[in-house]
Amino acid sequence: MSAESVSRQVHERYEEIKRARRIRVALFSTLGLLVLGFFYLALTMVDFTIAQFVRYGPQFIGALNQYFPMTSVNGVPVLDVWQYRDFIVERNLFASAGITLAMGFAGTILGFPFALIFGVLGSGRVTPFPFNFIFRGIMSSIRAIPALVWALIYVPLGGVTPFTATMAIATDTIGNLGRLYTDELEEIEDGPIEAIETTGAGRVQVIVFGMLSQVHTSFIAWTLYIFEINVRIAVTLGIIGGGGIGHVLAVQQRLFEYTNMMATILVILVLILSVEMFSQRVRSYIRADEEPMGIIELLKGFPQRMADSITK
Repeated sequence: MSAESVSRQVHERYEEIKRARRIRVALFSTLGLLVLGFFYLALTMVDFTIAQFVRYGPQFIGALNQYFPMTSVNGVPVLDVWQYRDFIVERNLFASAGITLAMGFAGTILGFPFALIFGVLGSGRVTPFPFNFIFRGIMSSIRAIPALVWALIYVPLGGVTPFTATMAIATDTIGNLGRLYTDELEEIEDGPIEAIETTGAGRVQVIVFGMLSQVHTSFIAWTLYIFEINVRIAVTLGIIGGGGIGHVLAVQQRLFEYTNMMATILVILVLILSVEMFSQRVRSYIRADEEPMGIIELLKGFPQRMADSITK
């Protein structure tokens, strides 16, 4: 091959690289402009403007002063935690937190058997295609509706109460936990199943001893994880009238008692972190490959997990 031919091929390859680079730049630039355009449209739709900060900024700063009331000790300003303590004791907030915990626990237990049934029947290893998608579709439909909406759907049963909130959590558990069970069953090994089948075992025995025996640890871990989520959901349902500690928070917000709101939030923080620490310790014990999160990591992720629970 002549030097001229090699030079021409190198030049053509160089031009191809430059052309591909220009195309990538054009695509990323177009994508960036589209994202910025949609971002501007979203801000416009929600009326997100600097004027809102200018108008309500002083009001928010005043509320912060009530969220964190200050006092002085020997002339040194410190946080007046006694105001929090007085409200917690006066309203017996830990009893309200117990109601919230009961809602999350009862909802998890009520939803568990149905989640197990739908999760097992939704697996292609148990129910042949396309019939397994009937159960998958039911779980997907349940998951598509947030627990907050399920609580409103159950309003005819007696309004928004701890009873209907627990029903909403149980329904939400069926969709979320059942789908996790299905995904776990899709990943099991064929060896134990074939071994059970060679013994002449029936279909139910194959499912119980060949399939569920492989995933019982994961099932326990996922159930505990959903329990964590359900307790956070119970707090949010309380805000719309479902009772428990969330209802106390909503009442204090309507009264603009920001100091009392902060005391309630602190109790919510204690409740949620206690449940999560218990759940994660148990999960890390039964799952040797899972490292439990410390209190700092739990605190950092708390706001995001609370926000996520609204749409779960």
